[in-house]
Amino acid sequence: QVQLQESGPGLVKPSQTLSLTCTVSGDSITTSYYAWSWIRQPPGKGLEWMGVIAYDGGTYYSPSLKSRTSISRDTSKNQFSLQLSSVTPEDTAVYYCAREPTHGLGYGRGYDYWGQGTQVTVSS
Repeated sequence: QVQLQESGPGLVKPSQTLSLTCTVSGDSITTSYYAWSWIRQPPGKGLEWMGVIAYDGGTYYSPSLKSRTSISRDTSKNQFSLQLSSVTPEDTAVYYCAREPTHGLGYGRGYDYWGQGTQVTVSS
C-alpha cells in the first residue's frame, strides 16, 4: 500500500548539485513515528545510508556526507527531496528512497518500504 517513487535527472555534471525527489503515496510523511530516508548503491558496492528526514521534520545525515547533503520536504505534496552538492564521478550510484522507523537506536538500520531506485550518473 505504501509506495515511494524517486524522480530527477539521470545525469549530473561534476561540481554540480544532484537533486532527487521522492513522492510517497499510501502514508503521510508526517505520520508518527517514521523517518524518510535516502540510500544509494554505487556500482559493485553495498548500500550506503545517506540521511533521513523524520516525521517531525528533523534531519540526520551520514557523517561522511553531511557537509554536502541536504534533505527537505514538502508536506503539501507528500514529497521529500535530496540535494547532494559538489558531486564527482564517485557519486554515481542507484539512489533509493525508503521508510524507516524512529526507535531511538539510530537511523540507517532497517527499512520497511523502498522505492524502485533511480540511476544517477555523474559525468562530463
